[in-house]
Amino acid sequence: MPIRVKMRPVSQGDRAPSPHWDNGQYDSDLPDITYDDKFREVVKKLSLYIADVIYVPSTFEQLRTTSNGDSLRTLVDHLSTNVTNPSIVNALLALRWHYGTQNDGRGLGEARANACEIVAWRFLTRLSEREAVEYCLYEIPDPSDSCSSSQQGDCADQGESSERTALLGGSGGHQLPRSRRRSEHDQSAGKMGSQRRSQLLQSISKLTMSFTTGSDSDDDSGDDPTASFVHLNALEIAAVADAKRFLSQHVVQKIITGIWDGDIIFWDRLSVHSSKKPRFYNPHTADPFSRLRVPKYLKAFEVMFFAAFMFIFYAVCIEQSVHKVTPMEVMLYIWFTAFFYDEVSEYLDAGSIFYAADVWNVFDVIMIAIGICFAILRFIGLYNDDPVLIAIAFDVLSLEALFMVPRICSILSLSPYWGTLIPCLKAMGMDFLKFMVLVAIIYLGFLTTFSLVGRELYTFKHMAMIVTKIFFGSSYVGFDIMNDIDPIFGPPLMFIFVTLSSILLMGSLTGMLSNSFSRVISHAKEEYLYVYSVYVLEASTSNRLTHFYPPFNLIAFCIFRPLRLFLPSTDGFRQARIVLLKATHSLIVGAIMLYEWTMGRTVPKDGFGSFRGPRQSSTKRPPAPPLTTDRIGRPCIPSPLASIHRPSQASKTRQRQVEDDTTDAPTDVEVRIAELSSKIDRLTAMVSALQSGAAGDDTVRT
Repeated sequence: MPIRVKMRPVSQGDRAPSPHWDNGQYDSDLPDITYDDKFREVVKKLSLYIADVIYVPSTFEQLRTTSNGDSLRTLVDHLSTNVTNPSIVNALLALRWHYGTQNDGRGLGEARANACEIVAWRFLTRLSEREAVEYCLYEIPDPSDSCSSSQQGDCADQGESSERTALLGGSGGHQLPRSRRRSEHDQSAGKMGSQRRSQLLQSISKLTMSFTTGSDSDDDSGDDPTASFVHLNALEIAAVADAKRFLSQHVVQKIITGIWDGDIIFWDRLSVHSSKKPRFYNPHTADPFSRLRVPKYLKAFEVMFFAAFMFIFYAVCIEQSVHKVTPMEVMLYIWFTAFFYDEVSEYLDAGSIFYAADVWNVFDVIMIAIGICFAILRFIGLYNDDPVLIAIAFDVLSLEALFMVPRICSILSLSPYWGTLIPCLKAMGMDFLKFMVLVAIIYLGFLTTFSLVGRELYTFKHMAMIVTKIFFGSSYVGFDIMNDIDPIFGPPLMFIFVTLSSILLMGSLTGMLSNSFSRVISHAKEEYLYVYSVYVLEASTSNRLTHFYPPFNLIAFCIFRPLRLFLPSTDGFRQARIVLLKATHSLIVGAIMLYEWTMGRTVPKDGFGSFRGPRQSSTKRPPAPPLTTDRIGRPCIPSPLASIHRPSQASKTRQRQVEDDTTDAPTDVEVRIAELSSKIDRLTAMVSALQSGAAGDDTVRT
């Protein structure tokens, strides 16, 4: 029987009549979502409820703290109590993206997007941390796979992994292609950039529109509008949808930090038949070479690679051999090639959706472009024996320092201070570029006038330099030459230009940049956590079973890339890559093991011990056991062991009052206090029931 929540009556001007309008009261059916519902069905049911209850524009804070969000609290209660479908968070974040791109002029789409984001993170706060990991890292399965969602983990262990397996895989989708439909999906999943983003957005828009109009034509035609979301987990959808508030929540950040530290891994062994799925790291059973995929170690090796890159760069720039290529210059070319190949592989694996979100990748692209220009000019100069062209080549190479030094310091962006400062500088830079359009228009206007009026004494190039000096603060230069330009028009024009450039434009620019800084710094923490989350997801989205660090990636490229032209990708082919990886990365793995052994003296060895909750899969949560009675019908006190692994319902109710109005999950102490309070309440109620039963027995005897 559907559950109904009473909503306040609204006027006909607020919304159009609907089938649920009855006697001045608006009844909205809570979505009846079962465990076996597919992702598309979950999205449909949630979209209908969100569209029904959010029909007036509201801000994020209004939905979170005022009565406008009562319907959302009801939905969260319903989802956390009655719904166990593992794609709940995926569907909510997909809807958040869909509504966030709607521009209806009223702000209704933004309100619904905020509502979906609020429900998503509130739902996670009702779960244990281990359950939150399962929901956030659950991937939307491929409908063409034979394994159902309930059998996802089992199929993953039996599947065979290829060199291009899907992201964070755990389903049968990580096996080799078995049908033409699966092959077509792999090709569509490889689309990058705005085409991929547009495809995802069109898919979710088509799905919500088909449900709003009550048509299911997509079911009949066989064209699944959610096919583009296959093998995407909730964190990836949140990153694509710019759900920065969701990603900044404590419960989500703990998962992302677990991936960063390697407490949550996606490959536990390096073998031909290993599968990719999220799991907690167990140092006693996991392959040591699986630590090569931990984002923290990837970042550390990246810094060391760039440090060696900078050393070689400075050595070549200081040496500057004009007539021959030195061994150090050969090393520079090797480093450039390895760096270029690694960036291409990273782009193909993560896609430009995540690649472009990292501002440091822009530095990488510029560095690669400068390196290519240097190599071309250098070889042409050597071939033609042109010392001038060779000198220009080394001048171009010197530009690398502008980007290489900040690239090494990019590790500072992972700290909270620098991580919050960089988004502010980025926003100020964008506003500055926009403002410079107005400055350029005014500058060109006055430059043209001054050049024409004073053409007898000043050339265009000379006048351009004078006007530039005036714009950057040298006002006295203009006052010295204003009579030479023209005795009639020169002084008034110069006074106007100096006033505009030194007072109006510079003052406006300073105030605008100050406002930009204030605007961004208020949300700088969310921006920093978003950039940090995107980097962790980008580092963990490699679709390859074997990932070679540069410059070792050139060895694998030179050996296996030519063989792929003649030999198919077989088990022996992948086994050879694994052998090469272990041979070239043994020292790196040894250093990682030594580091973890040293740190293991001060921190627990079980990484997953920091996540509270049951260790087993818990997305399909069993109901709480009912209260039992003895032979004469009196209630029995349940054993304390019955509530060790699962918080009581009263404890969850107490937690909701705190969690719904905060952004962080409760601490261990708060959870234990809430559970203790609930146990005391239950014990008091049972004692009262026993006393009432005893009093009733005495009355019967009397």
